Amino acid sequence: MVYIVGAGPGAEDLITVRGLKLLQKADVVIYAGSLVNPGLLKETKEGCRIHDSGKMTLEDVMQEIEGAEQEGLMTVRLHTGDPCIYGAIREQMDAMDARGISYEICPGVSSFCGAAAALPMEYTLPEISQSVVITRMEGRTSVPKRESIRSFAAHQATMVIFLSAGMLKALSGELMAGGYDSATPAAIVYKATWPEEKVVRCTVGSLAEAGEREGIRKTALIIVGNTVAQSGYLRSKLYDPEFETEFRRSSHS
Repeated sequence: MVYIVGAGPGAEDLITVRGLKLLQKADVVIYAGSLVNPGLLKETKEGCRIHDSGKMTLEDVMQEIEGAEQEGLMTVRLHTGDPCIYGAIREQMDAMDARGISYEICPGVSSFCGAAAALPMEYTLPEISQSVVITRMEGRTSVPKRESIRSFAAHQATMVIFLSAGMLKALSGELMAGGYDSATPAAIVYKATWPEEKVVRCTVGSLAEAGEREGIRKTALIIVGNTVAQSGYLRSKLYDPEFETEFRRSSHS
């Protein structure tokens, strides 16, 4: 059996209880070495075979998984954050399907949640933004043209931008070309929830300058939109005494 486990955004104690139990039972662990906190490997049992997938191809990963299956061993494929976001797990699942290997996914805490906690902020503020766009700049790997930064920027929603810290000047230009004002609040969150976490507040127009000043070129999320300021919002109806719900009558009832 193979378990695809989300390791969380960085802090060792932000793996889920289920994920931790699976990690402790694993006979084989294949982990994303460049992103997963190596401290989690302390939780593996004695004799567990550990492989760093940062040095492996998909074919290498599948070879290890097939070998473990033939031996009747349990494998944990340990991904950073939640594996459903930029985890490249579909190709792994397809490969396992083709080989008749059973697997399950254990969700994890994504780094975009860790970044919000670091700021701290709520992404969905009433009358400011009720949508979150999770995306990235086009780099060595392409992005569908309909999903360009420029096209998403036209919506003025909250944007969480992955895998783009090394392209801040171009990112800033695309955001402004799409409709964000240069003064729109923004933030760079480096290694959210790790001990070396760093939060840099700036604007859309000053993203490149802020990143250069702080020496941030990778392993960071960029958050953009008026929600970053965390001001000017309306009170939520959820806890408004005048608002009646299935569980609570209004004060005028």
